[in-house]
Amino acid sequence: MEFESVIKSRESIRDYADKKVEYEKINFVLECARLAPSWTNKQCWQFIVVKDKKIIKDLSKTSIINRWLKNVPVIIVACGDPKQSGFRNDIDYFIVDVSIALEHLVLAATDKGLGTCWIGGFNEKKVKEILEIPENIRVVALTPLGYTAEKKRFAGKLGKIVIQSKKRKNLDKMIHINKW
Repeated sequence: MEFESVIKSRESIRDYADKKVEYEKINFVLECARLAPSWTNKQCWQFIVVKDKKIIKDLSKTSIINRWLKNVPVIIVACGDPKQSGFRNDIDYFIVDVSIALEHLVLAATDKGLGTCWIGGFNEKKVKEILEIPENIRVVALTPLGYTAEKKRFAGKLGKIVIQSKKRKNLDKMIHINKW
């Protein structure tokens, strides 16, 4: 896919087909994430690839708004080690580093015909308990990974209406030249 097509076709998917995601595609998206830039190239991220149905079901219970996750084939949990990144202007850059890597993963998934949905609403403590994540590691985001379902379920329809994932502001509403 051409880069512009990838950018324009990426959307938050909440309905997934009951189809296994090939190892090669999972490996490809993780490799793309690995190549992301980071604070002094420390690559503070760690990814947990969850395929086990029971663990996926448990993760879907870490927030009431994420119950729909119980039907996904794979969840990728993006974590970061704050000590492997920097801090400046009251910003913990491990969050930025992990976010850049996860966005590489999300765009790579789109390129391979896979759906994703950036999940920021979860109970970090519960996620860490379920996945036995060390105390010093932070969970930044989760994303399901899989093939888009042909027919949308309720969660997917509701998400489209509430979040309006395809609606974007015009460029002139967010760009300033030289000064605010």
